[in-house]
Amino acid sequence: MEESISIIIPALNEEKRIPALLSEIQGRQGGLASEVIVVDGGSTDSTVELAEKGGAKVLQPGVRGRAAQMNAGAKAASSDILFFLHADTTPPFNFDSIIIHSKKRGADAGCFRLKFDRDHPLLNFFGWCTRFRSTLIRFGDQGLFVKKQMFEKAGGFDETLTLMEDQEMVRELKKRGEFELLEENVTTSARKYEKIGVLRLQALFFSIWAGHYLGMSQEALVHFYRSVLSGNKK
Repeated sequence: MEESISIIIPALNEEKRIPALLSEIQGRQGGLASEVIVVDGGSTDSTVELAEKGGAKVLQPGVRGRAAQMNAGAKAASSDILFFLHADTTPPFNFDSIIIHSKKRGADAGCFRLKFDRDHPLLNFFGWCTRFRSTLIRFGDQGLFVKKQMFEKAGGFDETLTLMEDQEMVRELKKRGEFELLEENVTTSARKYEKIGVLRLQALFFSIWAGHYLGMSQEALVHFYRSVLSGNKK
């Protein structure tokens, strides 16, 4: 029996992105993705309707926060391989076959390299850095795939984390099995960088990353993150 993949997309007010993403997923997969699950975090726009129209299975579990949304999607998934994808990230062509082949080589989990949809020297450099294997530069926008059984053994995403839940999950998975960094790239949107500024946003991300490893509380990190973003609003 051919193995299959469940694609899990956490979303919140993504009406501008969801239709194109679902279309891209359909056009880039080779028939091994059995379902696309969009887990809505309480959108107030047309995300749910557009996701359903695009052929996705939509969950509205009444939870907000990427970790809780992804856990809800994993619980509902029917395939033995889970592929967590951000709503602003597009997988490479034949991504499903690439993931299946990685599993057959012995990988229990893994992710892709990253590039941005904007040609900018610093963004190109940030993307280039994702070729290195350090857990410290593994983030959710690289597209995380994992055997469902391994995901469950790892305890799922830590729902106490609003930020950095992706790095902590990768850390857990690497403790428990083989993690493969694939050579192909996912393409993520530079929309936040364009809105906030490349240097400003990267400095914010670095501060969050450093604060997490220095032991700052999630409350402090989230407050800092939101204060910087709100201060950027015109």
